[in-house]
Amino acid sequence: MKPRQPSAELASLDTAGGPETDSARSRGPAKASSLETRRQTWRERLAALARQAPALPARQDDIDVAADSLGGAEAGDAALLAALREAVLARLSGYGTPETALAAALGDLPKGTSGEATLEAVGHCAALVAEAYAMSAPVTETFVFRAMDTERRRRGERRAAARVARETQAAEERRLKEWESSLVGAEAVPALLGCTRHEAERWIRAGIVPAARRVTVRRGGRTTQEQEFDPAALEALRGEVQAWRDAEAGRKPGEGRGGSERGEGAPERGSERGSEPGRRISNAAVARIAGLDRYAAHFATARALDRRLIACLGPTNSGKTYFGLSRLAEAESGIALGPLRLLAHEYREALEARGVPTALYTGEERIPVPGSRHTAATVEMCPFGNPVDVAVIDEVQMLADPERGAAWTAAIMGVPARQVILLGAPDAAPMLRRIAALCGDPIEEVRLERMGPLAAAPTPVPLSEVGRGDAVIAFSRREVFALRAELMRRGRSVAVIYGALGPTVRRAEARRFRDGEAEVLVATDAIGMGLNIGPLRRVVFSALTKYDGKEDRPLTAQEIKQIGGRAGRFGGAHAEGIVAVLAGSDDPRAIGRALKAAPEPPEDLRPPVAPDAEIVAAVAAEMGTESLFGTLRRIERAVLRRDDPNYRLGDLSTPLAIAAAVDGVRELSLMDRWTYAMCPVDERDEGIGRLVDWAVEHALGASVAPPGAGRLPPPDRASQEALQLAERVHRRLVAWRWMALRYPGTYRDMEGALAESRRLNEWIEAVLAASPSGRSWAVSGGGVMPGRSRNRGRGRG
Repeated sequence: MKPRQPSAELASLDTAGGPETDSARSRGPAKASSLETRRQTWRERLAALARQAPALPARQDDIDVAADSLGGAEAGDAALLAALREAVLARLSGYGTPETALAAALGDLPKGTSGEATLEAVGHCAALVAEAYAMSAPVTETFVFRAMDTERRRRGERRAAARVARETQAAEERRLKEWESSLVGAEAVPALLGCTRHEAERWIRAGIVPAARRVTVRRGGRTTQEQEFDPAALEALRGEVQAWRDAEAGRKPGEGRGGSERGEGAPERGSERGSEPGRRISNAAVARIAGLDRYAAHFATARALDRRLIACLGPTNSGKTYFGLSRLAEAESGIALGPLRLLAHEYREALEARGVPTALYTGEERIPVPGSRHTAATVEMCPFGNPVDVAVIDEVQMLADPERGAAWTAAIMGVPARQVILLGAPDAAPMLRRIAALCGDPIEEVRLERMGPLAAAPTPVPLSEVGRGDAVIAFSRREVFALRAELMRRGRSVAVIYGALGPTVRRAEARRFRDGEAEVLVATDAIGMGLNIGPLRRVVFSALTKYDGKEDRPLTAQEIKQIGGRAGRFGGAHAEGIVAVLAGSDDPRAIGRALKAAPEPPEDLRPPVAPDAEIVAAVAAEMGTESLFGTLRRIERAVLRRDDPNYRLGDLSTPLAIAAAVDGVRELSLMDRWTYAMCPVDERDEGIGRLVDWAVEHALGASVAPPGAGRLPPPDRASQEALQLAERVHRRLVAWRWMALRYPGTYRDMEGALAESRRLNEWIEAVLAASPSGRSWAVSGGGVMPGRSRNRGRGRG
């Protein structure tokens, strides 16, 4: 089926930059300015009309195309809507298949007060797709009927799943509260066990009587921790009391008293374990099954090896990575683990350059190499069952990261390698020593010094003096592009790197800067980890504070060292690195203090831990529940005491949020839902809701098509909105590919997903290399004003 051909006027936009662009230029600046003013008026009116058209899946790039097609001519609302409709049709025809176009169009439909477009709007949207693909009337009728029927069924299933999820969450929360409200204090233990108060106190102190939980109470102006006990668990232990007395008196079990060792019909200790639904069990039982307080023992293969840890610690540009990869290349077998897919690629390339065949293993990508005995991987993909000679784990200071630190704990404790080389900042040393002691592994520390000098600039740097070889560091995507626009206005060529860019584009932008195609690099703190950006003359901070998702806070000394340390390169063009701040920003003396500061270990040296699939399955079985949310909630509340001397629980907020949403899809097993809870999604892009939709389709036995961006404007005419759309779709494809590697029977079109990822990467690269127009890249709020707070964005852009 051939897609409908766009009009000649629309086709001209893709090749000539709009039908009136050249003529507008020929009429001089005043005429061009007047034309741009008229187009801006059309864009505003078109946006208003699009909001009033609930069945028209119009995007910002459609509005731009429609406005450009009108030029400076007079047009009423009917003509404006006709132009917008034509632009939408042209875009839909570029998706390849009607089904892919329909999925994208439904995602672009305006949402009503219910959060969903009406079914009538879905039907009109399907008819529009049919028109874009030049379907005949009978085929259109069938296509529209199927679209509405499929959407009706999908919404029914999704609403049913949401209802079950809400009911399950409420039931699990109620169950937990009921259990907690049934707990009693230490004063009730003697009566429940049938013992004296002194006996109860002794047995509680000795840990023989299991506490259900510890609670913080404030009495008389003092805060203390008090234990609470589960009456049901204590009743089950009544038969143990005489055995405890015999043990204290030095008697053998049953000696000098009648009856059996535990008494008539007394249950075995620990027999509270059961699998009947809704069974109330103690936190102690859950904690025992999870075993997170004995986390090191969870990795049987690693514990069976005679492991040796080597902590190679030093600042940026001290040769840590070279040290680790050299040892790895000399080994018969090994694995390199890092925080980013981009770094896994760089490890692989570095090893292959040394003649070592190396496979790649990340969450959404696999590159097998037949016969290879070396692997480069992301830290979350650490294999725990296949012993190797050497493992290299990079950026180990990430142990302190609140969201991902548990992955480093698991990798360091569990990687089955005879020699484990740990690379990172000196701040990580105390926590690494703690982990080595918990594992019973010897640890050797190798300290490296920076290979080239690093100095703080004594005075702030005006933006006008930022030049070739400089990197300007911002803390939001918005600020990155504002700085880029201002530098380009001043005649500088600019490369950009920020968190929303995929690894391929980041590397392309780094190459442009490294090869001199771009004079200046504008980046977020995403450049702080490993990316090969070549020699930097200076690192110039736009500010020394950042928004961390919760509040504005000063950069830590380690952050300033980690990012600023990218300046300078041993043996390169800029041997000495300079770290500075933009004029009108912060006090440059703060940088000098940070560079001289001694390493600052984390406040809490206990390594963070998190459950894996095996632990989740065991706890759910112990609880007798099929609720993933209930299982994770109990793990969050029960498995580690807040005062546990060895470990602390890692952040479970995202898995809990996904679990609460997918728990209603009961056609999927508990372990399938756990897999969904591990999927990397962007919560700001409705990622959890999209994941639930995928789970519903999975449960119904349907296939889940990869996301697509459809027609994209020429790179030199792309707007900020179009670029952000491409970035969002690329992130959705990352999540889709992650799922596809685990459920290829449901997520079937891997080739299509890879092709769309490549297309988006190439388009984004072209956009970033192009010179933006003032209209397309205008930044609301007046752009960048040095010295004003610019880090109100979220995290790393």
